[in-house]
Amino acid sequence: MASLAGQGVLLAVDGPELAPWDMLVAQLRRRLGGRDIEVDVFDARDGMASWADVLAATTSRELADDPDFEKLATISLDDLCAQPVEPEPRPGAVTVVLGPGAALSEHDELWYLDRPKRCAEAEVTAGVGRNLGQRDGDGLATTRRLFYVDWPVLDRHREAIALGVALWIDARDPDRPCALDASTLTATAQALVRRPFRTCPTFNSTPWGGHWGQRRLHASIDQPNTALGYELVAPESGVLIGDRPDQTVELPFQLLVSLYPREVLGEQVQDRFGTSFPIRFDYLDTVGGGNLSVHCHPRAAQMRDVFGWPYSQHETYYVMVAEPGSHIFLGLRNETHIDAFHADAARAHETGQAFDVSRHVRTHPAVEHQLYLVPAGTPHGSSAGNVVLEVSATPYLYSLRFYDWLRHDSEGRQRPVHVDLAFSNLDPERRDGNVAADLVRAPRPVRSGPGWLEEVLGELPEMFFDVRRLQMDPGSEVREDTDGRFHILNVVEGEGVSIVSGGGDEMTLAYAETAVVPAAVGAYTVSAWGASPARVVKAFVR
Repeated sequence: MASLAGQGVLLAVDGPELAPWDMLVAQLRRRLGGRDIEVDVFDARDGMASWADVLAATTSRELADDPDFEKLATISLDDLCAQPVEPEPRPGAVTVVLGPGAALSEHDELWYLDRPKRCAEAEVTAGVGRNLGQRDGDGLATTRRLFYVDWPVLDRHREAIALGVALWIDARDPDRPCALDASTLTATAQALVRRPFRTCPTFNSTPWGGHWGQRRLHASIDQPNTALGYELVAPESGVLIGDRPDQTVELPFQLLVSLYPREVLGEQVQDRFGTSFPIRFDYLDTVGGGNLSVHCHPRAAQMRDVFGWPYSQHETYYVMVAEPGSHIFLGLRNETHIDAFHADAARAHETGQAFDVSRHVRTHPAVEHQLYLVPAGTPHGSSAGNVVLEVSATPYLYSLRFYDWLRHDSEGRQRPVHVDLAFSNLDPERRDGNVAADLVRAPRPVRSGPGWLEEVLGELPEMFFDVRRLQMDPGSEVREDTDGRFHILNVVEGEGVSIVSGGGDEMTLAYAETAVVPAAVGAYTVSAWGASPARVVKAFVR
């Protein structure tokens, strides 16, 4: 606060729409008021274009009437500001412009008030909060706009102003915000992107969700299940900085990538993907739950032209847990007629008439530690009784459902399916014969050493990443090298491993935990600890 003690200081505090702005004002007035400094507050959102103009600028023709999806917004926050707020500072007072877009106003100092995206999603799902540009009377906020418009617009804005931020404020707990000054943040981030690190794991609940995360990982979640375990999902993941639990600051992982893309991604990966971190790791937990929907993901042309992502959502399923009788839906049956499949799916959606989806989509026994490849356009899903580690391309919000078992959400409404979009992206060539040959493969050994073996689990020409596995005896050590491309590691069996960089930085990775090894790490070693063998899944961009 010392920097605000001057005469006529103009402070800009930028951040997402759903940050706790009232908390910030109260804190400033309490602290500065104790020093007899008055605070004048102006809202940057008063300079936003009208809600009608915001909608017109961010609504695509292709998905204008779709209730769930929108094309990824490419517009800048500057384009949505009709006129930045420009108050006249009052002598002897601190003038504060706050809210998304505050950095566009003239200012003497810039702060950023952040809150993780999971908090915004929870608020919008609960029916509170506003979308970017909404004002009172403009209707309810939607996750549709939050995911596809607000987040990409605000992320680009945050990355554009990041180097000018003097204070980063983490408001995960609005009653107890924590902050980092610019020099500390920069020094910490520069060190972090040169060593292995872990992002914050989070869980989310869905109607099909299971309980493995709660029972096996003791996940603390105030929800009925642990359906979705987000280990590393670049647009949403955060990294905790600090040693004391009550004083940690969570930084967006994507911010680190955008500030230090060469160090995190590597030069060749950045040249190909820009600052988009292209691989994600997450869990699908159906142990004690229900079947996932049978769905597919957009193929390249529609992903680019309709949804706005420059690369497709190819996936893989690595089965960590499989209860007796569980299975994986993957590919079409040889005898499937697309028109009959479409008619069954449309009828179920329109009239609520159930059908046996396995008459059209093949089921495979779920085998623990088997990898199933899921190229874009391939119908797939996990049955009840599995834990799937999903290793996939980062675009993660485009599950085009053929069938969802006529399931209802927590409000009693039938969950949406996307019959027309799903069938327009369906790859009709992914059938029994080539599914078994191409998508469910035996591991292929590529190198070995004393007590360890590395295998290729999955690779396809159309998929830009490889999935491999290290099989390690207790006490064995594997020498690795990023070779200029980041690695992601996950312990899928055993007690855990130690990861030591060439510079001596060490971290431990326990069962079901995920680590990012930035490209800048170069040479590193992985050592198995504990009394049992370890298996480690490794993914990287080819």
